[in-house]
Amino acid sequence: MEAKERKVGTVSRGIRCPIIRQGDNLAEIVTTSVLEAAEYEGFSLRDRDVISITESIVARAQGNYASVENIAADVKKKLGGGTVGVIFPILSRNRFAICLRGIAMGAKKVVLMLSYPSDEVGNELVSLDKIDEAGVNPYSDVLSLERYRELFGENKHEFTGVDYVSYYAELVRSCGAEVEIVFANHAKTILDYTDTVINCDIHTRARTKRILREAGARVVCGLDDLMNAPVDGSGYNENYGLLGSNKSTEDKVKLFPRDCRDLVLDIQARVLAATGKHVEVMVYGDGAFKDPKGKIWELADPVVSPAYTDGLVGTPNELKLKYLADNDFKDLTGEELKAAISESIRKKNGSLVGNMASQGTTPRQLTDLIGSLCDLTSGSGDKGTPVVLVQGYFDTYVN
Repeated sequence: MEAKERKVGTVSRGIRCPIIRQGDNLAEIVTTSVLEAAEYEGFSLRDRDVISITESIVARAQGNYASVENIAADVKKKLGGGTVGVIFPILSRNRFAICLRGIAMGAKKVVLMLSYPSDEVGNELVSLDKIDEAGVNPYSDVLSLERYRELFGENKHEFTGVDYVSYYAELVRSCGAEVEIVFANHAKTILDYTDTVINCDIHTRARTKRILREAGARVVCGLDDLMNAPVDGSGYNENYGLLGSNKSTEDKVKLFPRDCRDLVLDIQARVLAATGKHVEVMVYGDGAFKDPKGKIWELADPVVSPAYTDGLVGTPNELKLKYLADNDFKDLTGEELKAAISESIRKKNGSLVGNMASQGTTPRQLTDLIGSLCDLTSGSGDKGTPVVLVQGYFDTYVN
């Protein structure tokens, strides 16, 4: 049995769970679901297995929601309720449209400034080929809506079939606000229209805020500064605000979960008590990968993992087997080669940064790598597996 197990490396399993509702004991449900899956499928938990829980069920169990009315009230309080510049949003009905509704309800006019030819995560407004053909320099040229339409016409998203320029404009108008649309890639361009700004970028938000404030903006709020405290009893996220939120209904968003550290430690302790095995546990959202066809970078959440146990801190520390085989041990074959590589792995010690034999391994955070694996395993639709069990991730050739 042991020899057969060692023929398999990393295994990722989607774990089916009940539909989670607000107030459910998620630690108990996740632990029970994993243990029942192990019993039913005939596998055993091991030390350093990783149990990963999608952020959506954590937020749902917490009841971490905000309505468009909550968002509007926060926008009006923090930005005054007049003309608001809304810059660098991503193009997404799921990720941003409901947030935009709330923002529009809290303002008299929205000046919507879209980055082009694509948004921050790669959704295209217009192709680079069309940009080249038009002789436009996206790094310097500011386009009005009229000029954009004159040059590029209507452009529907490759996957959703939505013209987001029209969609966002109509959405703002439907909330009773005026809308003006501008296309530009320099944050301070918005200050030609208003000194009150919501910057909606995710991973570049700190730089954008600095640029706007240094350029004289009167009020600057990132999405992370909205809904970062309860509004009329709503949910909130003190660290990320509206960042990482998803559409729940036409009038409500599910926020990124908060206070997840206690949850992962609770699950870890429950599994240890039930099995004697020390597993690692993490909460994950979007994986960090890019679609080669659509050029869309998946990571619309502020981080891949908002909480994880201590054994998931750090980056891989691995040797490249093909480098050892082709260089250090190029004259060996068969059992001699296997023995030599195995000995190299056993002797590796400390950080391998700068070691040629580790060249080409992925120096990313463990939680980013494992979270991406889990996101691809669980999917985002109807698989019904919001928990993923990863086994053998920390195994090496000698285990």
